[in-house]
Amino acid sequence: MSEFLQQLVNGLSLGAIYALIALGYTMVYGVLRFINFAHSEVFMVGAFIGFYVGKLVPENTVWGGLVVLLAAMLGCALLGMTIERLAYRPLRARCELELVLLLCVSIGAGIGFIVFSVVSVSLDRFGTVFKVLGILLGGYWGSSVSRRIRWRCVLWRTSGGAPTLNVLITAIGVSLLLQYSGQVFFGATPRTFPAVFPSANYSFGTLVISSNQILVIVVATLLMIALQLIVYRTKIGTAMRAVSLNPKAAQLVGVNNSVIISFTFGLGSALAGAGGILYALNYPSIDPLMGVMPGLKAFVAAVLGGIGNIPGAALGGLLLGTVETFVNGSQWSTYKDAIAFAILIVILLFRPAGLLGKNTAEKV
Repeated sequence: MSEFLQQLVNGLSLGAIYALIALGYTMVYGVLRFINFAHSEVFMVGAFIGFYVGKLVPENTVWGGLVVLLAAMLGCALLGMTIERLAYRPLRARCELELVLLLCVSIGAGIGFIVFSVVSVSLDRFGTVFKVLGILLGGYWGSSVSRRIRWRCVLWRTSGGAPTLNVLITAIGVSLLLQYSGQVFFGATPRTFPAVFPSANYSFGTLVISSNQILVIVVATLLMIALQLIVYRTKIGTAMRAVSLNPKAAQLVGVNNSVIISFTFGLGSALAGAGGILYALNYPSIDPLMGVMPGLKAFVAAVLGGIGNIPGAALGGLLLGTVETFVNGSQWSTYKDAIAFAILIVILLFRPAGLLGKNTAEKV
């Protein structure tokens, strides 16, 4: 019995992190009907923000840990809104030449920055020169590309927006850009996350619960409750639900869709940033590719609970984390990932919309 309770606590702790990440997926899907695959890299950036801010505050203090948590949430919220502004907004609605130009220049500068930064690894004293040169050449490249694709804007104006597949490909591209940019800025070597919160173990017979596990469960629960209150008890939450239900009707009654969508990205990214900090507290080794598997499992959790359904994402995350932990403590631990995805397939065979999702008729 004690072993069962121990694994249950471990599973709820891991599942709470999956739930926080899954909420970002399900919020964006609920409003825009597409999957933001760059969300897992926002989770990674949150962990690294906490890593660097954690060096500036005293370790093992509550207020220092709260500063790290808030800094990661704020930084990830700004990153999420920036991604939406530069990468998704030009594809979502009518094409604006200025936004396309800004997007191309940004991508070009980023590619140039990465290429020239990699080259400068063997020339440390010229590193800054190469990086500046990379930004300038990348920006010039982006400007030239933007001039070549202006004719596409005419097509987008007549069609009303880019196809959904284009948005999906863009999301994968942003995800890869963040992954490899992280290797340039943060380095590919795993880092040890600092102990920003006080850590202790509490024994109840043979059951051992760490303070970090309690912190993860409490913080995740509070954030989920706060999200529910924002969505169902505030004006901006009402606007979010209106945009999700019918964007055109919401715009006709005075809702600024762009502001609401940007806020949704910021809110979901802030939850991913909090998830990054909580994950790093329990698994203190972080690296630029750390978000790939947790992000994929959180996406599975969102689909499992019902994509677009906030309580469903939380339930799916808790269920997936608990099952994974129990499997990991058994003789089938090698197949824990395969079993998690197998459970998803089995449940979707009987509940195609997820555990709490609702089947909706698609108009054609």
